[in-house]
Amino acid sequence: MSKQSLFTNARLFTGVDGEVLEDGSVWVEGAEIRFAGPTGDLRGVNEDVNRIDLGGRFLMPGMTESHAHISYTHNGPSELDKTPVEQAMVHSIDNARLMLGAGFTSAISFGSVHRIDVFLKKAINDWVIPGPKLVASGRDVGATASNADLHPDYARPQMEGLGMLVDGPWAVRGAVRRLKKNGADIIKIFLDGEGLSDHAPPGELTYTDEEVAAAVDEAHRRNMRVACHSRSAVAVKQAVRFGVDCIGHANYLDDEAVDMLRRNRHRLAVGPAIAWEVQFLKNCESMGFSPRTVEERGYVREVEATVDAVQRLRAAGVKVLVGGDYGLNITPHGTYAKDLEYFVDLFGMSPTEALLCATRDGGATADPTGMVGTLEEGKSADMVIVDGDPLTDIKVLQDHDRIDAVVKDGRIYQGLMDNNPYEREAVSIQ
Repeated sequence: MSKQSLFTNARLFTGVDGEVLEDGSVWVEGAEIRFAGPTGDLRGVNEDVNRIDLGGRFLMPGMTESHAHISYTHNGPSELDKTPVEQAMVHSIDNARLMLGAGFTSAISFGSVHRIDVFLKKAINDWVIPGPKLVASGRDVGATASNADLHPDYARPQMEGLGMLVDGPWAVRGAVRRLKKNGADIIKIFLDGEGLSDHAPPGELTYTDEEVAAAVDEAHRRNMRVACHSRSAVAVKQAVRFGVDCIGHANYLDDEAVDMLRRNRHRLAVGPAIAWEVQFLKNCESMGFSPRTVEERGYVREVEATVDAVQRLRAAGVKVLVGGDYGLNITPHGTYAKDLEYFVDLFGMSPTEALLCATRDGGATADPTGMVGTLEEGKSADMVIVDGDPLTDIKVLQDHDRIDAVVKDGRIYQGLMDNNPYEREAVSIQ
């Protein structure tokens, strides 16, 4: 008989909509939810079930980090491929623990150095290490002179780091096939560039239509999904036109791009990944850039454009996802919940709307079978127990001391953020 747990006396946010049940319960058997709803509706619970009284704490679905870079090791943006694979793997194991401990029970990778994601996913799935359910990526796919091509030829490291530089439709297909062979679930492709890049700015397409069509066709034929870096309207339109599943950034949108996204909203999602821009503006001088240079490179305008883009996406009914380049030196691992604050303060969402982006909408994108993101009968038992009310103060989710426990597939974890992680058979909430 599967192990059963009953979480009672909770302020229950199921994530189906914005409703909060003041006296809710969730009954878990094994990795699956058997009941989630008002305590008064609960029936048929066995006497020997493990009963956990939450004392009125907030119980919510696990969140999804939808632009995850678990293998990033707090380098600067131009140094992502310079950490030795052995060192990067050690850090990645710790990063996976931090992500789960922060309440993110699922993650969609937006690129991995080396082949770390695939091996990390296997270790997580085999319960060797704690971590989120990971949609694993491989190295970024990019053209010569794309934003994945970080170094000039005279200085390029002779190593397999972050970028797979391939040109032409058949070479692109070959890259996708190698990623599939090596176990990736999703490919990440660069369609335009970055303001810091001299050779690959936003708005300059780095792949032809023929190459993008080849990448998406090859991935979908092999039951893989496609994520892309597209900052400009022209790159977003290219992504939508050829069937990309998850679009990163989408900072600059014109009317045509918004309309294309609206018409395809049932099959794709957009993650603005605003954390990088916000933190770069705050920390540019420590990274060797003057505020004037950063403004000339377009980053102030990019934040303003992103706020406008997200408002237009929301009006069009497009899923907007939480997650954004965490793992850089200015966006450290463990701070993923900062994105929800940006969604409220920058994008004008209510805390409830931001939480739905992180749970329901992120979960639906991470797992198209519908098993994660909400607390409902038959779904995966992925939950977060919070000492506080994120619907009153969304910043409470950034306070790791207020994350009392995280549940993934029915297993209960505490202490994941304090360098002494362990799984508990039962949790005591005082």
